Amino acid sequence: MEVRIGRRVSGGMIPLLALHTFSEYYRSEQKPPVTAALIAANTLVYLRPSLLDSLIPPMEQVWFNPHLILKNKDLKRFLLSPFYHIGEPHLVYNMLSLLWKGFKLESSMGTLHFSSMIASLLLLSQGVTLILSKSLLLFFDYQRSYYHEYAVGFSGVLFAMKVVLNSRSQDYTNVYGVLLPSRYAAWAELFLVQLLVPGVSFIGHLGGILGGLLYLKFTTSFSGSNPLTFLIRGVAQLLNWPFKFLPRPRRISGRATVGTNTTWRCPACTYENLPSSFTECDMCGTARASNLSSSHHRTSLSHALPLDELRRLRLHRFSTDLRPT
Repeated sequence: MEVRIGRRVSGGMIPLLALHTFSEYYRSEQKPPVTAALIAANTLVYLRPSLLDSLIPPMEQVWFNPHLILKNKDLKRFLLSPFYHIGEPHLVYNMLSLLWKGFKLESSMGTLHFSSMIASLLLLSQGVTLILSKSLLLFFDYQRSYYHEYAVGFSGVLFAMKVVLNSRSQDYTNVYGVLLPSRYAAWAELFLVQLLVPGVSFIGHLGGILGGLLYLKFTTSFSGSNPLTFLIRGVAQLLNWPFKFLPRPRRISGRATVGTNTTWRCPACTYENLPSSFTECDMCGTARASNLSSSHHRTSLSHALPLDELRRLRLHRFSTDLRPT
């Protein structure tokens, strides 16, 4: 089934991506705004809606090409090429990866730090790829394969994010069926993706990994504050504003809703009782105390019943409730 969205026709993968993204944000207590903004930006660039068509350059003008970037000093190709994708599977695969990595990183390091990290990783991964392409031309005369190669996609930044995410992990990761230490997962995926999908940009992915390693090197050796943090602070606050209006699912514990004042706790067995249990506890049958605000009163009630007696009351209550009718 095809769905027409904007100026492109979706084969059904983009609506599923939107549904999955909304589901993840609805279920999560933390709702990373920058991750959502990056997914939305990549998707809008691919769909090219009519209202934004005049503002979004065509792909022919933003292909990452080392020769054209250095020859024309073309910053547009250098900065915008990660946000373009050649097809719906390419876009959806990268955005699902961004959703998972973005949730992990932005939730742990905070929105401002995450924003400056993404900007740094984009610049580093693109810059390293450009330097590698030029170096291969100068030293090995790889003119046809890399220096004039055209590439787009967010995968270089994703490889850099994977390096940062796994840098301090001691766990193991399953990479296409191969169990490896997490800190080597990016290198394994680099070669496995190249074998499984020969058309992808090897040097672009390699530039992402090396860019991630450089970022870790700079952040560990430089103790000062990141200057990008001050530039991104206002943008991050603006992006976080819409998520304040999303409904939050209530967490349920036992028979009572957490965070409400409609239940009362039994002073003997600490069971959360519904408001309908006015006189005695549903679990152990203890009478409801008139004043539960005193910690001394709760302690005396809990010690008033021996442990064996409390167990007997619970078993008696369950055997009565479960008797067939």
